[in-house]
Amino acid sequence: MANPDSHSFTHAIARRAEQGLRSAGHHTVVRDLYAEGFTAAMSPAERAAYHSSEPVLSAQVAEHIELVRSAEALVFVYPTWWSGLPAVLKGWLDRVMVPDVAFGFDPNGKVGPRLTGVRHLVGISTYGAPWWTVKTVNDNGRRVLMRTLRLSTGWGTNRHWLGLYRVEATDDAERQAFLDRVEREMSKL
Repeated sequence: MANPDSHSFTHAIARRAEQGLRSAGHHTVVRDLYAEGFTAAMSPAERAAYHSSEPVLSAQVAEHIELVRSAEALVFVYPTWWSGLPAVLKGWLDRVMVPDVAFGFDPNGKVGPRLTGVRHLVGISTYGAPWWTVKTVNDNGRRVLMRTLRLSTGWGTNRHWLGLYRVEATDDAERQAFLDRVEREMSKL
């Protein structure tokens, strides 16, 4: 989850997603990147180590990697800002999805997935813009999570996307309907 406001609609979405997953019998671990103070920026030392045999220098990143490696589903809940992911979530991808965690190279240099145990990628986002505007600017966050990250999980990974567009213009009934949809869809995973 990536929203600094603990009273945000994003947090309500994350709670309902977790309820849906738990009702289906899944064990869940929710990581609130802002609440735990996840450092988004890759340090110069981390960048230097990126292609080494030891690319992980942070205990916090190592903890996230262990969770990702054991996950059957990755569910991302965030608001779309500036047509993309919040910086903390983009930084999480940069620092956690490193070589030999998310992807690796065979002896011929061909890249391949390393997160093949992940069976579901789920993205849930809110947008300030209407659907057609989001489509026009290519929905960058969705593309990163549903296309690029899928290269690390394999083509057999199921993808699920739930978006609430024009969120500022929605009323309580529309927001409640979206929360209900999130919980219902997560209970089907």
